[in-house]
Amino acid sequence: MPAWQRGFLVVLIAFSLLASGCATKIRSEVTSFHHWPKDVAGHRFTFVHEGDEGKSLERQSYENLVRDELLKLGLAEQATEAPSQLAVRVDYRINGRDVQVIETVLVDPWYGTPWYGPGFYNPYRGWYGYGSPYYGPMWPSMPVAREQSRRYSVFQRELRIRITDKATEQTWFEVTVKSQGEQGNLASVMPYLVQAAFKDFPGTHGVPKVIEMKFKK
Repeated sequence: MPAWQRGFLVVLIAFSLLASGCATKIRSEVTSFHHWPKDVAGHRFTFVHEGDEGKSLERQSYENLVRDELLKLGLAEQATEAPSQLAVRVDYRINGRDVQVIETVLVDPWYGTPWYGPGFYNPYRGWYGYGSPYYGPMWPSMPVAREQSRRYSVFQRELRIRITDKATEQTWFEVTVKSQGEQGNLASVMPYLVQAAFKDFPGTHGVPKVIEMKFKK
């Protein structure tokens, strides 16, 4: 294979790996607001619901993820013998939309034409025809590109968590996590959204930050 073909192949493979790598990351925008006290270790919390929300197995699964993060912060779950001091509210949603893009793709990048002896030279195809100056199996041509349309779905995923002091009804921590991607299964993405919500807790007040995590399929 000629050197220029090998170089082109390396670039093509590198681009493919880069594209696949981008597709395996969850990118989230996180914004938090907080008045988090210093001495809250041991404070008891409970999740609050509206109507029959607490019966949803999906909600319970997501609240379990949040529970694990709260326990890491030194909080304690409500015990039967003592009332909770903090109310934790979890909200989530996902919306999808169709997107159409126009892409430039290579067509027959290794296209060649038989050549056997004197022929003539085409600036886009190289030497070809019977009777070109040299004998060989193929004469590689210039890569040809064309545009094609591609349609796919993009999903807007959002997670909101609010922690409130039940005695004063003052919100201590409120965070919003927004993420966009082609993964439409909220259950598979939620662990990354929850981790992003509590990363560097409590975060910089009112300043959005972008967090990327490797998505494990």
